[in-house]
Amino acid sequence: MSGAPAGGVTAALVESTLREALSPEAIEVTDDSHLHAGHAGAREGRHFSVHIRGSCFNGLSHVQRHRLVYDALRHVIPQGIHALAIKAEAL
Repeated sequence: MSGAPAGGVTAALVESTLREALSPEAIEVTDDSHLHAGHAGAREGRHFSVHIRGSCFNGLSHVQRHRLVYDALRHVIPQGIHALAIKAEAL
């Protein structure tokens, strides 16, 4: 990790990063970390669900949409994201 404490990332940070990078029409980020308490990965970072919809996904495959989200979060993930559940939809 980058020296940031595990779990230092918030849903608000994930949302603002994705809004800035992808300009989605709709986005909802949920911190699901409490559902994973006691799981080994919980010590390594937080768990988030992202539901995002935007024209940036038009014409992209499922895998390409996920890659776009991961790329947008490339600097945030090492700061404390262990798991990311993504639902990315085109308009």
